[in-house]
Amino acid sequence: MPLSTLLHRSSQPCPDVSEQQALRILQEHYGLSGSLQPLGSQQDLNFRVDSAQGRYVLKICHGDYSAAELQAQHAALSYLRERELPVPAVITANSGAQLLALEVEGQALRVRLLEYIEGQPLTRLKYMEPTLVAELGRLCARIDQALVQFSHPGLERTLQWDPQHAQALIAHLSPVLNDGPRKAQLLEATLKAEQRLQPLIGQLPMQAVHLDITDDNAVWQRDAQRQWQLCGVIDFGDLLRTWRIADLSVTCAALLHHAEGDPLRILPAVQAYHALNPLSQVELQALWPMIVARAAVLVLSSEQQLSVDPGNNYIRDNLSHEWEIFDVATSVPFELMEAAILQITGFDLPLSPLQASPLLPGVQANRVTSVDLGVLSNHFHAGNWEQPGIDQQLLREQASAQGAACSLYAQYRLSQTHIDNPQEPKTFALHVELQLPMGTALQAPWPGVWQNTADGEGYLQGAQCSLWLRGLVDAPESGSQLSNGQCLGHSDGLLSVQLCRVAGLCPPSFVVPSRAVAWQALCPSPQAVLGFACDAEPLVDAQQLLERRDASFARSQKHYYEQPPHIERGWRNYLYDMQGRAYLDMLNNVAVLGHGHPRMASEAARQWSLLNTNSRFHYAAIAEFSERLLELAPDTMDRVFLVNSGTEANDLAIRLAWAYSGGRDMLSVLEAYHGWSVATDAISTSIADNPQALSTRPDWVHPVIAPNTYRGAYRGDDSSTDYLRDVDAKLAAVAADQRQLAGFICEPVYGNAGGISLPSGYLQQAYAKVRAAGGVCIADEVQVGYGRLGEYFWGFEQQGVVPDIITMAKGMGNGQPLGAVITRREIAEALEAEGYFFSSAGGSPVSCRIGIAVLDVMGEEGLWDNARDVGRYFKARLQGLVDKHPLAGAVHGSGFYLGLELVRDRTSLEPASEETTTLCNRLRDLGIFMQPTGDYLNILKIKPPMCTTRESVDFFVDSIDRVLSEAL
Repeated sequence: MPLSTLLHRSSQPCPDVSEQQALRILQEHYGLSGSLQPLGSQQDLNFRVDSAQGRYVLKICHGDYSAAELQAQHAALSYLRERELPVPAVITANSGAQLLALEVEGQALRVRLLEYIEGQPLTRLKYMEPTLVAELGRLCARIDQALVQFSHPGLERTLQWDPQHAQALIAHLSPVLNDGPRKAQLLEATLKAEQRLQPLIGQLPMQAVHLDITDDNAVWQRDAQRQWQLCGVIDFGDLLRTWRIADLSVTCAALLHHAEGDPLRILPAVQAYHALNPLSQVELQALWPMIVARAAVLVLSSEQQLSVDPGNNYIRDNLSHEWEIFDVATSVPFELMEAAILQITGFDLPLSPLQASPLLPGVQANRVTSVDLGVLSNHFHAGNWEQPGIDQQLLREQASAQGAACSLYAQYRLSQTHIDNPQEPKTFALHVELQLPMGTALQAPWPGVWQNTADGEGYLQGAQCSLWLRGLVDAPESGSQLSNGQCLGHSDGLLSVQLCRVAGLCPPSFVVPSRAVAWQALCPSPQAVLGFACDAEPLVDAQQLLERRDASFARSQKHYYEQPPHIERGWRNYLYDMQGRAYLDMLNNVAVLGHGHPRMASEAARQWSLLNTNSRFHYAAIAEFSERLLELAPDTMDRVFLVNSGTEANDLAIRLAWAYSGGRDMLSVLEAYHGWSVATDAISTSIADNPQALSTRPDWVHPVIAPNTYRGAYRGDDSSTDYLRDVDAKLAAVAADQRQLAGFICEPVYGNAGGISLPSGYLQQAYAKVRAAGGVCIADEVQVGYGRLGEYFWGFEQQGVVPDIITMAKGMGNGQPLGAVITRREIAEALEAEGYFFSSAGGSPVSCRIGIAVLDVMGEEGLWDNARDVGRYFKARLQGLVDKHPLAGAVHGSGFYLGLELVRDRTSLEPASEETTTLCNRLRDLGIFMQPTGDYLNILKIKPPMCTTRESVDFFVDSIDRVLSEAL
């Protein structure tokens, strides 16, 4: 078919067939009745048919559509079904025909009926995980592999979507756009695409391809684990014989709609396709030009079709998406995408080595000091990398001592990070900065033309590469032809040097880590022109490091996330990976003051330099810290034990209960966690922490029903009486066995469930019942105490009770191993009958000094007030999510101990466990660390450092809002 005929047909509106007419066709020719639902299409008319016999798709197109082309589609469907590909079957009409030629009110039509594949397309999925992107690439490869030997006369066709005709189609349709910047941009981009593609087309293999394996035409369903599973591939309307790589180009172009502005998001699809159906280097080089051309054809075709069919809402809705695809496709240089595609598929880039003379002939290499500006740099401390111009300041300081100093090429600069931001920071340096003596002469390292771009800036364009300089004085006139070694001007002190292999491209100084490797191919190290070492050492491979951990560190000691970022630095409520990205820490209740606090470093260093030993020696810090703790405790308490952890504190509390009561039997609360020692594990019943928790309790442990006012057996704040019946029952059972009760341990705020408050009066009555039975009452404040709740310093204050024993740890040492047990003298001394107690490092001078400093800083910096004030704001903002999103079931807790519980149904409270995992993983992608809690792992356990700000709260809540608004 000539292209002119194709273009005429491509401008036709959809056939004019009513639903009633379509129902008559179904009844008369297929013996079917039922209801119809219109399905979107650009030029055909499609209906979903719901009948007693099943679901089908009725497809109606104009009669001038080639019968051979439609028959080719049917043959391909049969061919693929024989090879077990998930495609629809063609339904035969009563006459035995698969394709009908009909006339409806003077319109010549072609009609056929296909099996309907249940599922949904991914078109409206706002975010597509890399694994799903890869699945689409793999699907495209499977279809291409299966079709490689398929042939049919109907494949030899001229189709507007065939990239072989892209330039002709663009030239024909471009008048549909008004003259202006948009049209100019489109024509310029497609011209560049054609220039890059033209030398390659003779080497591109051809075969039958689907040419429309997109988010629209692959149908999916979520499984029980909320993972997308492919149901089938539909719409073979673009089937033809063309370049094999064209199929992947169409898939990748569609993926740009889900790329959130980053075209490199298509790379998992390219990698997955290549792994299954290997592509040649020429095909991979042709891929991006085809994608850009495809984006332009999509835009122009929809603009043209909308001009002749303005009532087609399907086209109107798609047009904005297609312009988005074009904008993403043209947002980066062709060369960058070519480099990224070749790298991801394992091909070496065709790069020749640079030949250059010295740029700085008067600078001696041994006089230049390289300055580490990376994440682990000793020059950075206490957040000073946040100061504007800190890198240049450090370069000046080093140069004043050594004569000259330089930054490092390919280093991830900590100063370039940002906080509370979902975007990757541009931390990777593609240039080198030098602090040189004023007036240092520069000379051309190769022949070329000098161009000034701004005051003190410009580039020398050579045959192989351009040299970009910033910080230059006495530069040549713009347009000057320079020979090798000719004067380029002089440095004004700070000089930036950068190379770029793409003529006319102004390269960025910094790029995001995900684009770093590709950009290095375009902007190589300037070491060849500088003549001295200026390259950063490559980072440790994070995956290899994780494998080393797994090979040596007991794997039952889990890490967050399957593929965790490599974290080596922290500051305040942020953690930094080795590429300089800041992650908002919303789960670290150990670092109450925040990470990297200078007071902690100075206190630890000072005390280590003086003394660190065990608590049996006599030193002032242990008395001072014990006194400070007692000042915070109820007046009835007068004795302190210092230990290393919450586990050790709770283990000791159990021993104290045993010693004081003379009994062994303990009451604990179901779904709670208290530690990992033998005793604390025995009283812990959280199946999230130990799947065998409920079946492995020793007979001295008697768990009572968890007083969970949200999803427990009894609900609401007035449910104490109901829950206390189980306490009575357990106490009665212990008494019936003539066993002495030792005590009752409970978190006064239900921490493992995200900070749920106990029902009113629960602990008052439970404590009274336990004490009447001769037991002691232990308040496990390890997670919820020490001011974290904001409204109360101790969790038990919320219940209006005073326990017999308080245990705590976590934030006491801001990361230093430190825990404590506070109790009354008579309980403490009861342990002496069993011998003395000793913890080798518990209460060491270093731990005590750090513990004192933590209390000082919390007061001086107002962190308890911050937990109250920001915590109230935090809870209100989370409640806003509950009001907006059905998946957000409830907000628990207070201060900086909060829980957001996710449920699939607010009546049944079915836990949204898989969705919670997906949410946490997505938050990590956005720069936030968060993990689930609860027996169903459906609660966000929000317990950040207590220096967390409103700005961080807004970023966190806005990010959850964003993810919940995406199709989870």
